[in-house]
Amino acid sequence: MRRRRKNELIPLARTRRVIYVSERRRRGKYMPLLGKALAVLGAVCLLYCLAILFFIAHGTRFYLVWGVLGLCLMGAGALLARTGFWEGLPGWARWSVGILAAAGLFLFLLVEGCILSRFGAGGEPGADYCIVLGAQMKENGPSDVLRRRLDAAVSYLEENPGTKVIVSGGRGADESASEAQGMREYLLEKGIAGERILTEDASANTRQNLEYSAGLLDREKDSVVVVTNNFHVYRALGIARRLGYENVSGLAGSTALSSLPNNLLREFFGVLKDALAGNL
Repeated sequence: MRRRRKNELIPLARTRRVIYVSERRRRGKYMPLLGKALAVLGAVCLLYCLAILFFIAHGTRFYLVWGVLGLCLMGAGALLARTGFWEGLPGWARWSVGILAAAGLFLFLLVEGCILSRFGAGGEPGADYCIVLGAQMKENGPSDVLRRRLDAAVSYLEENPGTKVIVSGGRGADESASEAQGMREYLLEKGIAGERILTEDASANTRQNLEYSAGLLDREKDSVVVVTNNFHVYRALGIARRLGYENVSGLAGSTALSSLPNNLLREFFGVLKDALAGNL
């Protein structure tokens, strides 16, 4: 092979090849780093799934979604971490994956932003009624989620002695009594007079909580405060307004920090489900 002299120009065809290879490498150099980041995030999701299973109180098996999500992220991370994998995909495939990922992230952030916007809801004072939405009742009393709702209701009722309270929730397959009955007993123990407490014990979800409770008040004229956990206020108020509650506000009970990520992710799917069903 003839050696190129010092000042000899490189042929144009060879120059194009060099530029093409250089650009191809530059475009893909961040993908292995992204793959490693996704793998780490997937491992965190798996660990959180196990933490909920063994250490954090939970009323449903939704936490398994964290395990599935973790495995998917780790799998995607392993593929992207392979040098040349992303560059080897057809252009239409790279564009499709990028667009779907961006759209999914945008939708997630939008919905979570709406959920977080009602985290500090304090409830309008002097309401005619407050409705405490049901949650799991355990053998030894209300679950942590339900107890936090009830404690928020107790504080409100003490500050607003003219307000009546509707406790709403039926009996689940794993519950020894209806949620409404358990909530009534809890409120009585906290000093709320029995004549202020109305019960609705047939509902099985948020929409039914509000729909059946409406039979105990005038949804067009009465002022109503819906009491639930902070992550649930946005969806509950949307459903209430859809059902014709004219003067309604929310009161946010707290949530344990350890279970908050799980509740926020679950609520994301709850908002999507109710939006698609026409409940919001």
